[in-house]
Amino acid sequence: MSGGAETLPVFTETSAYSLAFVAVVGVAAYVSSKKYLPKTASWQDKFTWIWLAFDAMIHFTFEGSFLWLSTFGRQVNTSEGPFAELWKEYTRADARWGFSDPTVVSLEILTVLGAGPLCCYILNRLAQNDPARHYWIIVLSTAELYGGWMTFCPEWLTGNQYLNTDNILHFWIYLVFMNVIWVVVPIWLMIDSYGHIAGSLRAAQAKTKAQ
Repeated sequence: MSGGAETLPVFTETSAYSLAFVAVVGVAAYVSSKKYLPKTASWQDKFTWIWLAFDAMIHFTFEGSFLWLSTFGRQVNTSEGPFAELWKEYTRADARWGFSDPTVVSLEILTVLGAGPLCCYILNRLAQNDPARHYWIIVLSTAELYGGWMTFCPEWLTGNQYLNTDNILHFWIYLVFMNVIWVVVPIWLMIDSYGHIAGSLRAAQAKTKAQ
């Protein structure tokens, strides 16, 4: 559904800055994997590191700035500054982020203060090759899937009144791609970690029965 009749340009200068910011975070996550993981690390561990590092930086910087701009009487629509402009760009896709929607802000509090630090903890465990990380990966992934559901389900149930699907960039990149990756990757991480946990438990069970 359309968020209004106003015709907006498909791509703006702020769009370029927004996407460039995400790209820089992705590169930084990749570089960190080269620095902190051994060359013998599996591709699964390398991918997990890159995702979690990217995830943490997005939570702390991009979403952290939203939280700052959306609490204690503040809101994105009336704020100024670089991050305010980036978020105003996103509000062209989902207007709720502009006026401090209570559900969105509540989820972002958990994301910034909970998921962000948990990403860092898992990265530390991954660097130490601690198998316990797989439990925390499942916890984190479950939380992020729940967060995504609660971000969009209320909007779907009320007729998508705040979503703008007319602009190709806003719909396919901001609303679809930028949110679907937080569904697909957590699901993959859960499956991978489940395999490690279940395999270890079955091996321990078989060893116990053999004694």
